[in-house]
Amino acid sequence: MPSAFSHAVAALAVGTAFFGRRASARVWTLGAVCAALPDADVIGFKFGVHYSDLLGHRGLTHSLAFAAALALLVLPLARTSEGPSAARLWTFLFLATASHGILDAFTNGGLGVAFFSPFDPTRYFFPFRPILVSPISAARFFSGRGLEVLRSELVWVWGPSLGLAAVSGAARSLISPPRP
Repeated sequence: MPSAFSHAVAALAVGTAFFGRRASARVWTLGAVCAALPDADVIGFKFGVHYSDLLGHRGLTHSLAFAAALALLVLPLARTSEGPSAARLWTFLFLATASHGILDAFTNGGLGVAFFSPFDPTRYFFPFRPILVSPISAARFFSGRGLEVLRSELVWVWGPSLGLAAVSGAARSLISPPRP
């Protein structure tokens, strides 16, 4: 799994493509939280949940169904009368959450991602897996291994995320020039 920092960065890039700078701090924060939240499933290890179980790591909480449900649950917190439409906010929150599993499927470790859980427990990886898997333990993350993971994430997550933000910002300025 990439680190929580990189999951949040990916969500912010998606948000930039959706909203430019026009979303509230609350929307940005909720998107970043949704992107990192699927890894809360690691708590299951403490309670005897096995990695490969439905509620195991990269199981249900990394699925598209979970992303849809979480976006629906968080939507009321993101809505404001003058903000983006409910459909636009839901789509952003869904993509922010779903980006977690997508990034995890690009890592070089673990058992894969159960994208279609709870309907299908099959776990998937993408054929190209350049992102170093992040240690689950905080102690191991703040070590030489963690620095190695962050370097990998800078190249494979942060770089493309900044690229998406730049391209969407440029496209937005071409489509609708800034107002005087």
